[in-house]
Amino acid sequence: MKKTRVLYLEIAEKIKEDIFSGKYPVGTMLPSEPELERLFDVSKITVRKAIELLAADEYVEKKSGKGTTVLSERPYNKLSKAISFTQILENSNLSVKKMILDVKKITLDESQKAYEYFGSEAIWFQRMYLLDDKPYICFDHYLPVGLKRVTKEDLEQESLYRILYQNGLEIERFMDDFVAIALNQEQQKLLQTEETIALKRIRKSYDYDQKVVEYSEAIYNTSNHAYQIEYET
Repeated sequence: MKKTRVLYLEIAEKIKEDIFSGKYPVGTMLPSEPELERLFDVSKITVRKAIELLAADEYVEKKSGKGTTVLSERPYNKLSKAISFTQILENSNLSVKKMILDVKKITLDESQKAYEYFGSEAIWFQRMYLLDDKPYICFDHYLPVGLKRVTKEDLEQESLYRILYQNGLEIERFMDDFVAIALNQEQQKLLQTEETIALKRIRKSYDYDQKVVEYSEAIYNTSNHAYQIEYET
């Protein structure tokens, strides 16, 4: 184990990677603290600090005398106490389907907002959420060029934030802006609606250096379903 970094941070990161990879699935127990001490060849205090860090970020829950349970495998788990809108939809009785429409490297010009974060080139992909087989949300995502495993097949199998994490980009925080927009004919056709007004969400995802590593614009056809926010207490 390297000594140039704080050991408990390094151990917490390794355990987190094992959670993301599925080695320790949600609902299962982590190895006991003595087992982790032997595995990483460190002291009891170092292991406890690593577990405390993971618990503070709500990846695990530690109960005295019962061990440590994995709570979440989401790389962005600690960012919000709000239940995601996607999760709200999936927990409802509505049928939710996701489609990746296109993925490619594009050239940006200065009039596009993503240019501010990525310069003249970016990876762009578009996806659609269908609600009861009707177009509901259209997303346009912009990512830095040079990322690996950002194909249509990858995006259909893995979450975007896990792919970013696998590329060494860990999200520290989101910033969302919501605005009402007038739909143009192309957007109306894409969402299969005659509505002229829609809700638009603009998201910027920041890493720990406060650099935008993902920019997205999502248009919601709220005539199909209202946008909801549900908070955990």
